[in-house]
Amino acid sequence: MKLRFSIVTVTYNAAAVLQRTLDSVLMQDYQYVEHLILDGASTDGTLQLAEQYKEKSDETASSHEVIVRSEPDRGIYDAMNKGLQQATGDFVVFLNAGDSLPSGTTLSLLAERATEQSAVLYGDTAITDSDGNYLYPRRHRPPRRLTWRSFKKGMLVCHQAFYARTDLARQLPYDLRYRYSADVDWCIRVMKEAARQGLELTNVGAVIANYTEEGQTTLHHRESLRERYEVMCSHYGRVQTFLLHCWFVVRAVIKR
Repeated sequence: MKLRFSIVTVTYNAAAVLQRTLDSVLMQDYQYVEHLILDGASTDGTLQLAEQYKEKSDETASSHEVIVRSEPDRGIYDAMNKGLQQATGDFVVFLNAGDSLPSGTTLSLLAERATEQSAVLYGDTAITDSDGNYLYPRRHRPPRRLTWRSFKKGMLVCHQAFYARTDLARQLPYDLRYRYSADVDWCIRVMKEAARQGLELTNVGAVIANYTEEGQTTLHHRESLRERYEVMCSHYGRVQTFLLHCWFVVRAVIKR
């Protein structure tokens, strides 16, 4: 039986950057794809682009199911929770407007590397500019063997390169107390649950996401760092988190 992937794209007034995201999904040679586009009642041309994409997908990729919904939400993580509840694929990933799948064989590779014990499929990320042009590899690189404790050193796997088994992820909604770092907390909780159930975190061994660096976390960098510190404290303890951050500062000074 073929794996089915649910790709969730949350949008709000994203007409300027959405098209490359849609194109990257449409070009996939893997046929078992559900693409949920959850729009937060945009006032620009976002919804029109999404509807045109749905029509084109219906015409050219019969096994790709595109679902477009537009309604007000309480922010990106609220919309992502809606995506978790609506996703019907075996694995779910959140691909933001402006981000993209790096090649037409990305999903085929993920399906090939997945095993029956895989709770998470993960890989590398390339950073792109606001026009989608490659800039450099993401600074944080995923380890060959990932565990929930790995994130003590930072978010080593980009959210867009983290495919979680849907039945497991649906039980762990994003914590809406966090405005900018709920994705970090969510990934850790998913990995903790995988460990509890004795499931695997599978390294695909390839670049599986293009990430646009001018995201909300970048725009609100200081607030994001404060939240990430609290997330780390909640999972790894305040003393260990404090000591690790002291080392991060020392390491940064040494590198200068």
